[in-house]
Amino acid sequence: MTPSAATTRLAAGEPPINFASHQFRAGNMAGARDDFEQMLAALIASVHPGARAIAANPGDWGIDILLGELSGLVVIWQSKYFWPVTGRAAQAQIRESFDSALRAAERNGYRLDRWVLCVPSSMDPETARWWDRWRARRQRDSGVVIDVWHETTLREMLMRPDAAHVRRHYYDPYQPVTAGDAPRRPLTDLAGKDADVLEDALFVRQLRAAGHAEVEGAKHEFFNADLLAREILDKGVRAELDALGEADGVARGIWEARFNAVAAARPADPLLSGLHAAVMGEIRESGAFPVALRAGRVHRCGLMHRIVQDRRAGWVRDWRRIASERVEEAAA
Repeated sequence: MTPSAATTRLAAGEPPINFASHQFRAGNMAGARDDFEQMLAALIASVHPGARAIAANPGDWGIDILLGELSGLVVIWQSKYFWPVTGRAAQAQIRESFDSALRAAERNGYRLDRWVLCVPSSMDPETARWWDRWRARRQRDSGVVIDVWHETTLREMLMRPDAAHVRRHYYDPYQPVTAGDAPRRPLTDLAGKDADVLEDALFVRQLRAAGHAEVEGAKHEFFNADLLAREILDKGVRAELDALGEADGVARGIWEARFNAVAAARPADPLLSGLHAAVMGEIRESGAFPVALRAGRVHRCGLMHRIVQDRRAGWVRDWRRIASERVEEAAA
């Protein structure tokens, strides 16, 4: 994307990308490091399909995000949440991270082709000079291509269309409800017969496939969100229709970012353990849902179930197959 294109997008009302938001989201610096790394995993997967996060258990072989097979040639991205500047204190960590990646590659029988340092800030002049000299020397000695993705690089990548869901999920501004806003919509109890009917719904089938034994709360969430959506669609008020569409996009963006991160981190797990809890936790706490919708946490979680019911998401790796089977059964 050219600078003029990026400027046009921001001028059109797109919120600026502030990497300090990871601290506000996580509540502390340790959490910010993890949150930044999760963002990177989703961003890199959007640019390089097949890239995946590597969990530390107990060590991560000097790998945060990996592209390639650990039996051949690989590319490694190393996440370092240096904030608000990448200064002299970072130099030792950078050296150790690269050396650790080299040692792990030699010890475990794969070859490191490219190593990318990812930081949310810029280097100060002294560190930039050190980096240029260190990078040239280590590239020459090791034969590994060494790059840095600093704040400017990351912002440019996050403004690309393929990364829109990542940008929306991690950097949309928090919009608190003010005293002047309309009250949240009331909840309606789910009657027993309605609960029985929902037992055969696709969103319940997806939950069962993910190993969920209890789904009554999910049915309650879906039921109330469906009432909300039908009321808005019947009334046809433009502001509410727009808010419903925006809420749908926010919920699906949260699911997509979490799905990509969990799927990359657990390539051998067909159930994607923890995905549902992570998505619903994010939806419950997110401040990105439009205030005009007047939706509480139950309604917002229910909107996510509606997305699953519409065959646009799921809770296991092979969720599309389950959705397809449900369509075939309905047509039979």
